[in-house]
Amino acid sequence: MNGRQGPALSRRSLIGAGLGISAAGLTAAASGQAFAAGSTGSGPASAPARGHAFLAAAMDAYPDHGDFRLTQSYTDQAGLFSTAFTYDNALALLAHLAVRTPAGLTRAEALGDALLYAQRHDPAYDDGRLRQAYNVGPYTFYDGSLQPDGLVRADGTANVGTQFGFTGTAVGDMAWAGIALGALARRTGARRFLEGAVRIGEWIERTGRTDEPLGGYKFGVDGANQKLPFTSTEHNTDLVCLFGRLARLTGDRVWLERRGRAEAFVRRMWEPSGGFFYTGTNDGVTVNESPVPEDTQTWTHLALDSRRHSRSLDWAAAELAVLDHSGRTNSTVPTGQSYEGVTFSSASLLANEGAPIADGQPRPDRNGVWFEGTAHLALALRDRGARGDEAGARRLLASIERAQDLLGDGQTVGGRALPERSGVVSASSPLDTGFGFGYYPYRHTGATAWYLMAAARFNPLRV
Repeated sequence: MNGRQGPALSRRSLIGAGLGISAAGLTAAASGQAFAAGSTGSGPASAPARGHAFLAAAMDAYPDHGDFRLTQSYTDQAGLFSTAFTYDNALALLAHLAVRTPAGLTRAEALGDALLYAQRHDPAYDDGRLRQAYNVGPYTFYDGSLQPDGLVRADGTANVGTQFGFTGTAVGDMAWAGIALGALARRTGARRFLEGAVRIGEWIERTGRTDEPLGGYKFGVDGANQKLPFTSTEHNTDLVCLFGRLARLTGDRVWLERRGRAEAFVRRMWEPSGGFFYTGTNDGVTVNESPVPEDTQTWTHLALDSRRHSRSLDWAAAELAVLDHSGRTNSTVPTGQSYEGVTFSSASLLANEGAPIADGQPRPDRNGVWFEGTAHLALALRDRGARGDEAGARRLLASIERAQDLLGDGQTVGGRALPERSGVVSASSPLDTGFGFGYYPYRHTGATAWYLMAAARFNPLRV
């Protein structure tokens, strides 16, 4: 059990479906049409500008399918069609805010309003929840069935990602949406965004709160609305920010009590002898000691700003460090290129390179770089600011920027060509997370958004 991973629920478990499923029609979707925000000519000059061009392209991929729109999470080649994960869209919203421009604010507000629409027009519930993912454009599924709608279905309901089973609601995804809406409320003063964030917080309190020995807030619900038994360090770290932000924005001290409850769970996951945080618990009683993921090391620093626990960044930088190049077993990095960064978890370094990550998937490269996590670490190092941190962060950012330049060429969103050299791939080569799913070299909204926040020194988890 890890942060955003749950049985039959993970947004990650199907990433890379295009590698193992017949992708008839996907190659034909590469129509060669360019987006207005940076054409396939010279494109925007700076690496951050090209990252923002990718976010714009992925957000504007289906212009004929309604006024409310979310950002497609992965390029078409990943095989997830127009899937827009709630988590990725929260990150995109925050990345748009990070640039502090009128255009960035306009896009952030549009994403915020789309999340509010989905919250208010769920096909089955009116309790403040958001689903794991939504469809934002038409496609024909692998079984031949047509998905004709954008985010808003013909009957006015939100277009939940039922084809892939992305119908559950995880506390971590909800927390990130609440964090993003809260940031938007603070920037704009618009009450609708604060009300949406409060509804999210109240859903988490009703659904996730647990009195088990280790405390904290549990994972969420599956697509059948059944509560999941896990409690995640990452989720509770997210709640430290969300509940703290709601306390500040509303003035209601009840959120401080809830923040304290989430923080207490996170601190219970600290391993002082090793200087890292465990992933969480599967039963509320026993700490799950393996695998140890990257995000529980970096997000904890970004949310807690605790000098006592900042050694977790050193643990991640040392124990999860990887260098991927074409000479590596199962590497897909082109000859002459190399990338440094961190991998997903301690288990990724021990992956069986002789077996597929999952049925129909490629074999993993133990040294595959997880670029989203590499951006987490770069931002956290910049935030800590100890000796050598800025230099280390710059090396990591340079690796990410090289990946944006050179990896994922020719990929499309909504059948349209992307601006040249725009968008960061999830991983340099196929990597096994150790949690039952993998990451692959597809350009990704989440990885790109984290890179942009790291480049801008924008900490989304600080209240």
